[in-house]
Amino acid sequence: MTTEQPAESRVTSLDRLAPDEVGAVLALAGVASAADGADPLSEHVTLRLRQAEASPVTHLLVREPAGAVVGYAHLEPLDGAEVSAELVVHPLWRRQGLGRALVSAALDRVPGTGALLVWAHSDHPSAAALALDLGLHRSRVLWQLRRSLRDPLPEPKLPAGVALRAFRPGSDDEAWLAVNRRAFASHPEQGRWDLADLRLRLAEPWFDPAGFLLAVEESSGRLLGFHWTKVHGGRTEAHGGPEPAARAAGTGPIGEVYVLGVDPDSHGLGLGRALTLAGLHHLRDRGLTRVMLYVDESNTGAMALYTRLGFANWLRHVRYRRSPGSAQRPA
Repeated sequence: MTTEQPAESRVTSLDRLAPDEVGAVLALAGVASAADGADPLSEHVTLRLRQAEASPVTHLLVREPAGAVVGYAHLEPLDGAEVSAELVVHPLWRRQGLGRALVSAALDRVPGTGALLVWAHSDHPSAAALALDLGLHRSRVLWQLRRSLRDPLPEPKLPAGVALRAFRPGSDDEAWLAVNRRAFASHPEQGRWDLADLRLRLAEPWFDPAGFLLAVEESSGRLLGFHWTKVHGGRTEAHGGPEPAARAAGTGPIGEVYVLGVDPDSHGLGLGRALTLAGLHHLRDRGLTRVMLYVDESNTGAMALYTRLGFANWLRHVRYRRSPGSAQRPA
């Protein structure tokens, strides 16, 4: 398979994708996921693609001569003139310079004082080699951990005066967002969620309020912490197939510790452990045998908690960065 023109000249930039282009990009991501064993695009990106959300996003496409989409990059501005990028190239069209062309095009769209942040899902060696060539450096590592739910699972022990209940869509939205912002104040993605981000997920076919557990103060009803669980692997009309994480694993359904947070004012009560265990019991009671979660390698406290609860490293995602003054990419 050969290309008929330089890869760089085949990158097109769009502010918005047509429905057929969205479908083509999601299909491309599905093929790459099946080949690599990891989703090439994050949930954040796939949600916005499927929901056709209007936002200041740039889409880069590469098409093969017959017109099929074989390469894609999603560029989104962040605070401080930074640009976040995620990209995918069809497995049959790799080693032809398409990944380099997409990253180079992304670099050209970064403001002069900004920086490009590129996620490499599953830490593929070719991504590391490309990053080295283009002067990008590792800046963050996100681990996916997994645990069997067939292994012994301790019972959760809630502090006195604290009760668990299910999330109530519409009634708990603002209170949950406030605690989420406080719990993830220093987190580069989670702490930025607003009402639109929350409602995008509440509208997803996988959402189940019974698996969105809230720890509340019995005397006042004040929200102290939460464990939002998720199940990958069900077939839905929206997806037309298994959830990406289950598809990439090549096996049946898998649960996820989707978001777990505790209000800083409630630290030291053991809520993190209790909420984690409550969510794991919920997933096991649904008949699931495996569970996964994502955690920053730099979050040593969370890594220690999950390790004590039987989680082990499964795969890692790496974010690369190029700031102003970094080595220029080769001509």
